Amino acid sequence: MRNAIIASVLGWSLDLFDLFILLYVAPVVGALFFPASAPTLSLAAVYASFAVTLLMRPVGSAIFGHYADVHGRKNAMFVAIIGVGIATAAFGVLPTIAQAGAVAPILFLILRLVQGVFVGGVVSSTHTIGTESVSPERRGAMSGLIGGGGAGIGALLASFIFLITSSIFPGEAFAVWGWRCMFFSGLLSSLLGWFIFSSLEESPFFKERQKLKAAGVAAKPVAPVKALFSSDWRNVLLLNLLITFGGGAGYYLTSGYLPSFLKVVNNVPNNISSLILIGASIMALISAIVVGALSDVIGRRKTFLLAGTCMIVLLPICYLGLAATKDTSMITFYAMVIAFLGNAGYAPILIFLNERFPTEIRASGTGLSWNIGFALGGMMPTFVSLAAGGPAQIPMSLSVFAVVIFIIYLIGAFLIPETKGNFR
Repeated sequence: MRNAIIASVLGWSLDLFDLFILLYVAPVVGALFFPASAPTLSLAAVYASFAVTLLMRPVGSAIFGHYADVHGRKNAMFVAIIGVGIATAAFGVLPTIAQAGAVAPILFLILRLVQGVFVGGVVSSTHTIGTESVSPERRGAMSGLIGGGGAGIGALLASFIFLITSSIFPGEAFAVWGWRCMFFSGLLSSLLGWFIFSSLEESPFFKERQKLKAAGVAAKPVAPVKALFSSDWRNVLLLNLLITFGGGAGYYLTSGYLPSFLKVVNNVPNNISSLILIGASIMALISAIVVGALSDVIGRRKTFLLAGTCMIVLLPICYLGLAATKDTSMITFYAMVIAFLGNAGYAPILIFLNERFPTEIRASGTGLSWNIGFALGGMMPTFVSLAAGGPAQIPMSLSVFAVVIFIIYLIGAFLIPETKGNFR
């Protein structure tokens, strides 16, 4: 159980670490690969490349989720996390548009597609083996620890790397070598993944399923992805997307957008920004565990309703307040509140999805529900940047998008059934 918890949390955190690297260097990468007359257009292009990765995640979930449901969670997780790390490191050797012209952004987008497939595979395995390995009364907390906590740890690791590289390559030097070293650090996740997963045991739910199959007791095997789109599960999958879209969009508009907000709106120097983001990452980790555990007490549905209501009321206040202040302590305060809210919105999503599907299709069902919703949600930062027109309009654009998105999230929370305890 201990190894499964560590593998799930660190597997997802290493995956998010690789993705967060791009978010932390988005303004620099935008200028090098997608130059534009307006900073927000360049930023929108980088976020669009981020969305491309998210759009490929359902493909990865279909491939790796099928493997995880049929052959086991462990090997699927191992291959996926190694693949993400290598793909991330490859960004560090790409030529910029000044060096290779139009070839540079094309290569950049191709690598994003490849990375997206492996990221989808990580979700299918890490998001099932952890919750399948803990006692029922701790599954909500485990959900928060893997989903939000893993993301917080991933962001924290990226913040440390950002702090180190921005110190080694200050000012203009960061635009020459610093961003490349950020991407090269993806190799660390591959090495850590190999070390962690080599001694991991298979999920007890999957092993029990295999015993029943060997004894001829289990039901006839099904093709997991095909089953999900059948009449029996199609509506479940579609309803799940209202929650995962809201949770994903909320996350990427808070913790995901925060590095760019501090850079473009508040003009915070890299070294100060990295310290603020470290604090925000720690707050995200606390939020995820607390809110995930809360869902064990009051249920998944009530937790979603509470989180969605808080988002609609508090996020616009925080965005506008953050933009209006120049005081570093107040900037830090608002950043930490935004990080707390963003992770609270999706902390119980993982266990909610696990409880919606039986063991034989759980990895595929969880992976597709999560990745399709988060792919759609991950497109929102692009639309925010395009709608803003300029840095001064970003806070209001974020506020409007947050309110609309969490109205959709609340609609989903009203429609879904309570799933607590429904684990089979």
